Amino acid sequence: MNLELHWIDISIIALYVIGTVIIGFWISKRASKNMENYFLGGNSIPWYYLGLSNASGMFDISGTMWMVYLLFIYGLKSVWIPWLWPVFNQIFLMIFLSVWLRRSNVMTGAEWIKFRFGNGLGAELAHIIVVVFALFNVIGFLAYGFVGIGKFAATFLPFEFFSDPSMNANTYGIIITAITTLYVVKGGMFSVVFTEVLQFFIMTIACIAVGVIAMYKVSPDMLEAVTPDGWENIFFSWELNLDWSGIMEAANGKIAEDGWNLFGIFFMLMLFKGYLQSAAGPAPNYDMQRVLSAKTPKEAAKMSGFVNLVLLIPRYMLIAGLTVLALAFFMDELNGMGSEVDFELILPLAIREFLPVGLMGILLAGLLAAFMSTYAATVNAAPAYIVNDIYKKYVNPNASDKLYVRLSYLTSVIVVIIGTAFGFITESLNDLIQWIVAALYGGYTASNLLKWYWWRFNSMGYFWGMVSGIGTAMLLSIPFESAFNLEAGSLLADFWIGLDQLSALEGFLIILGISLMVSILASLFTEPDDEETLKKFYFQVRPWGFWKPIHQKLLADYPGLEANKNFGRDMLNVAVGITWQTALTATGIFLVLKNWTYTSVALGVVLATSFFLKVNWYDKMEDWPEEVKEKESVPTEIIS
Repeated sequence: MNLELHWIDISIIALYVIGTVIIGFWISKRASKNMENYFLGGNSIPWYYLGLSNASGMFDISGTMWMVYLLFIYGLKSVWIPWLWPVFNQIFLMIFLSVWLRRSNVMTGAEWIKFRFGNGLGAELAHIIVVVFALFNVIGFLAYGFVGIGKFAATFLPFEFFSDPSMNANTYGIIITAITTLYVVKGGMFSVVFTEVLQFFIMTIACIAVGVIAMYKVSPDMLEAVTPDGWENIFFSWELNLDWSGIMEAANGKIAEDGWNLFGIFFMLMLFKGYLQSAAGPAPNYDMQRVLSAKTPKEAAKMSGFVNLVLLIPRYMLIAGLTVLALAFFMDELNGMGSEVDFELILPLAIREFLPVGLMGILLAGLLAAFMSTYAATVNAAPAYIVNDIYKKYVNPNASDKLYVRLSYLTSVIVVIIGTAFGFITESLNDLIQWIVAALYGGYTASNLLKWYWWRFNSMGYFWGMVSGIGTAMLLSIPFESAFNLEAGSLLADFWIGLDQLSALEGFLIILGISLMVSILASLFTEPDDEETLKKFYFQVRPWGFWKPIHQKLLADYPGLEANKNFGRDMLNVAVGITWQTALTATGIFLVLKNWTYTSVALGVVLATSFFLKVNWYDKMEDWPEEVKEKESVPTEIIS
C-alpha cells in the first residue's frame, strides 16, 4: 500500500536525512581523535543527551507495532506484557547497575570481563564468548534492521525502482542503510548521540500528534462499543477474562494462540524472569555503550532514569492513538481478514486516513528516525568489539589511535555488509536468526547474574555457564520436524515434541536451571580467579552480595573499609521504580482514552513515586565509594 505524498512531506523527509548526514560529518574531526572519543564520546557527553539518545534508540517500530497489537487485543492489561523483555531492566540500571558498570572505566562489555576475571585461560575464554555473543547479536539486529527499513520505506515512500516489491524494498534498504552507516562511521558515538537527539524530538512530536488526533476523533462511547468488558481495566485476576465474541472472533483466537489466558501465573513468571535478567545487567550492545559513555557513575544512573521519564508517555500516546483509531474506524477492514488479520496494517491505515500534509511528513521522518537510530547504535557497537577486543588485544596492542579509528571505519562497513547480506536472504534465514538471537539471550542470564554478586564465581564458571545456557537454548529452539527423523509415537519423539511445544517462559526456566547448575559446578571444581583482580574489582565497584572473603582481605590494606549495605534500599527503590515506570506507561494510554479519572490516578502515582525516588535514590547516589575518592591512598588508574 503506497501513499501519495505531498511535496511538503517529501521535503520534510529529505531535510531530515540531509541533516543527519551533515551532523555526522560536522563532528567527525572530534570523534576521530582516539578510541575513547570514537566509541565513548571521550566520556564528555552530558547525561541528558545520552538519555535522549538511548530513548531514541528504543523507539523501535517493530516493537511499537507489537505493542499496538497487544493493546488492541489485551486492552490495559497489555501494560504488563512488555515485562517479558523485560522493560524494567532500565530501573535496575537506574537504581544501582549503571553506577557499578560505569565504575569499571572500561570501553566494552568484553573488556569488562578482563576487569572482573583477570588474564588467565578462563578469562580469555570468557572474553571470547562475550565477543562472539556481541557479534552474533549485532549481525542479527543489522539483518532485521535492513529488512525493516526496506519494507517501511517501500510501503511509505513514493518512488518505485522495480516492479518486484521485494527488490524495491531491498533497494530502499541499501540506500537508507548506506546513509545511516555514512554518518555513524564518520562521527562514531558523537554522531550517534547527536543525531539521535534530533531523531528523538522528531519522533516525540509525531507521537503526541497521533495521540491528539485519536483523542479528537474518538470518544469514550465509540471505544466502549467496539471493545469487550474489562478492556480498560488494568488489573487482573488468575484468568484474563476478556471475551471478544460478537466483536472480533479472531481476537479470541490470538489470545488462545498466545497462551496467556491464565494471566496470574503468566504475570508471576514474567516477574521472576524479568527480575533475574534485569539483575544480570545489560547485554553488550548499544545500551551498555551509553552507560560506559557517561562522564561519571552518577551521570550513568541519571541517564538510565531519564530514558524512562522522556520515553514512555509519548511512545504510549503513539501506541494508544494507533490502537484507538483502528478500533473506531478500521474494525470492518480488520474483521474482513478473518483469522489472518494483519495488525501491522494499522499504521499505514491511520497515516493514510487521518494525518494532514506536513504532519504526515513529520511522522514518516520520525518513523524513519526510529529505524535509523536503532540501526546506528547497533553499527556503532560492532567495531568496539572487533577493533578493541580482538585486534588491539590479540593482534596489535601498540598501534596508533589513528590506525584504530580507521580500522573502526572499515569494521563498521564490513559488519554492515554482512548484516545486509543476511538481510537479503532473510526469508530462508528467518528461523535461524531468531533461533540464534533467542538462544544467545536465553543463555545469558545465569552467568551474568552471578558475576556481580558472588566472589567465588570464576571465569571458567562464566564460560561454561554461557556455553551450556546458549547450547540448551539452541537445542530447545530446534523444530522437531526438521531436526530429526524420529519415528512418530516413540518415546524420544514424544519427548522432543514436548520440548518443542514449551512456551518461551517455560523454556527459560529449563535454560536457567541448567546454566545455573553448570556455572556453579564449573566454578567450584576449578581454582578461584586471581585474588588481586577480585580485590581491585570489589574495591572499585563495591557491589553488594556474597563478597565477604574479599572484603576481609582488603581490610588489611584499608582498615575501616565499608561494605555496600544498600541491598534492602536498592530493592525497595527497584520496586518503587517499577511502579513509577508502569504508571508513566499507563498515563500515556489513559490520556489518549480520555479516561480522566484513571489519568489522574496514574499521574498521582507518578508524582508520589517520583518524590520517594528523589529522597531514597537520587539524593543518596554516590559516584565512587569513599575510599576510592581518597586519591592519596588509591592507585591512580582506578579513578582516572
